[in-house]
Amino acid sequence: MPAGAKILAFGDSLTYGTGASEEESYPAQLAALTGLSVVRAGVPGETSEEALGRLPATLEEHTPALLLLCTGGNDFLRRLGKDGVASNVRKMIRLARDRGIQVVLIGTPEPGFGISPPRFYSEIAAEFRIPYDGATLESVLKDRALKSDLVHPNARGYRIIAQQIAELLRKSGAI
Repeated sequence: MPAGAKILAFGDSLTYGTGASEEESYPAQLAALTGLSVVRAGVPGETSEEALGRLPATLEEHTPALLLLCTGGNDFLRRLGKDGVASNVRKMIRLARDRGIQVVLIGTPEPGFGISPPRFYSEIAAEFRIPYDGATLESVLKDRALKSDLVHPNARGYRIIAQQIAELLRKSGAI
């Protein structure tokens, strides 16, 4: 990644850092771990359709070299359907790539028995040949000691997310 380049962490409350302070959110902790500029662009309660509508202006404002995309959880909580999330995620990846921005996809677990991300996330990552993390949020959200409430990590949970994403970014060559 070029010197001075920005990473845009884009998503919902999991990106915002609900359940911890701003300094304890995963984007802030990722910046501290990597020494890179990480913009925290999470909006609590936002659906993937709303995120899709917000993404173009956010990309324009921050001009990142890398997009960390983590969206879909609110769609699942509201039972809006996986097909819409998958379509919106594909559109967001295309929007970023059309601007020459690398994308890393983070799978959001679907609530229910055995909290795990739907398969479409890994399929989309394979389709676009982009790095994907489908395990970190799942493992953090299964551990009550790492959660601030039923659906959000606490500071320790966000620290683990930041560490795992930093490792993925290094392994994939994104940073």
